[in-house]
Amino acid sequence: MPLPEDERIIELSQDLIGQLDAIFGQHPGFRPAHARGAMLSGTFMPSPEAASLTRAPHMVGESTPVTLRFSNSTGIPLLPDNDPNASPHGLAVRFHLAERVHTDIIGHSTDGFPTRTGEEFLEFLRALAATDPSKPSPTPIEVFLGAHPKALAFVQTPKPAPSSFARESYFGVTALRFTNGDGVSRYGRCRIVPEAGNDHLSDAEAAGKGPNFLFDELAERIARGPILFHVMVQLANDEDTVDDATVHWPEERTLLNLGKITLTGPVADDAVQQRHMIFDPIPRVDGIDPSADPLLELRAAVYLLSGRRRRAASYHRPTPLG
Repeated sequence: MPLPEDERIIELSQDLIGQLDAIFGQHPGFRPAHARGAMLSGTFMPSPEAASLTRAPHMVGESTPVTLRFSNSTGIPLLPDNDPNASPHGLAVRFHLAERVHTDIIGHSTDGFPTRTGEEFLEFLRALAATDPSKPSPTPIEVFLGAHPKALAFVQTPKPAPSSFARESYFGVTALRFTNGDGVSRYGRCRIVPEAGNDHLSDAEAAGKGPNFLFDELAERIARGPILFHVMVQLANDEDTVDDATVHWPEERTLLNLGKITLTGPVADDAVQQRHMIFDPIPRVDGIDPSADPLLELRAAVYLLSGRRRRAASYHRPTPLG
């Protein structure tokens, strides 16, 4: 996973990491966003339809080992699960194709993204950091949202807490280009959908839960038996915008099932693996290519730079909540 050659992207990535640190504090050994997480392992089995969309090796083979990381939002490692700021929740999927060869899907539980570019996202974070709720309106974040209707729509989208990480859907942020064995390409956005169905809590129900309820429930659930998810792709039509993560495609667009993830247990040495594993939003595999979305190279650089910092840090595991 190389750094981009564009110095502008590297500088912007460093600015974004620094701004996340300013908002959430620096926590050595943890991600600057989605810091609190847990990892499970299992296998992915492609569907018969997957090869019609892509020739990627994990979509045409028999099965592929996977690692999934479920997470709360923010860069605070001990953010309580019942805190409203824990949403949107994150999910990263690693497909282990061979020794030191892999491809990833990264998503969160709200469809879309607040800004089209990294520069706008940095402006959004700076406005958030500069806002003091006790000061009169308009605050910096109100000014920003007033000038960026897509960001306002994202902020106002309901983000209810799930009853379980295994009862939540997760949406890929950016479009990707899928190419099958005949060379036919189609753009789409990934979704990871629970076989058990979505189940969300009211604000009052979530507030009544304990600070570790999601992670405790996940451990209890996997101890009882496998957890199942489906890897879906919402396919774009020719007229759909494929380089802007703030643009939603109509819900009637085809949703293709690429296969099933079966999770069977927790990852050994979870804390060590979370510190070590650097997920990549760029597929870097034959049959699945990045779109021209400007967020892709930037997110890849942010993940790589923060991952290198995480690996190099000296840290101690925080005391559990509760």
